[in-house]
Amino acid sequence: MQKRYVVRLSQEECESLTELVSKGTAPAYKIKHAHILLKADANGPNWTDERIADAFGCHLGTVGLVRKRLVEGGLEAALERKQREFPPRERILDGKGEARLIALACSTPPDGRERWTLELLADRMVQLRVVEDISYETVRRTLKKTS
Repeated sequence: MQKRYVVRLSQEECESLTELVSKGTAPAYKIKHAHILLKADANGPNWTDERIADAFGCHLGTVGLVRKRLVEGGLEAALERKQREFPPRERILDGKGEARLIALACSTPPDGRERWTLELLADRMVQLRVVEDISYETVRRTLKKTS
């Protein structure tokens, strides 16, 4: 079967991939992708995709995607994971909401309290109708970024 994306590595690329594999300090997915590229090299071993997938315990589609990323995006794109275009969830607090939370946290606490707690801040954000609902954990993460 004719391969759609043919991997042809230069001598420098082969050396850098061999070094990455031999050191073993990179993340496991990078090492696996480097192994795939080294074995798929048309100038080298030129293994079939099925043999590569069996040898490294990955899916056949992974081998094809690594090949495709090398041809279309270069060596770095082939070694890295695909980045998400959009986050899995919509952010609860946008920039204005974060600014409002920080301003609230810096203000004087309610009567009878010495300081703001995360639960009080979350409740006050709902009372002020900045958000419909917010957990104290979201408040904590937001305030942690600003310290």
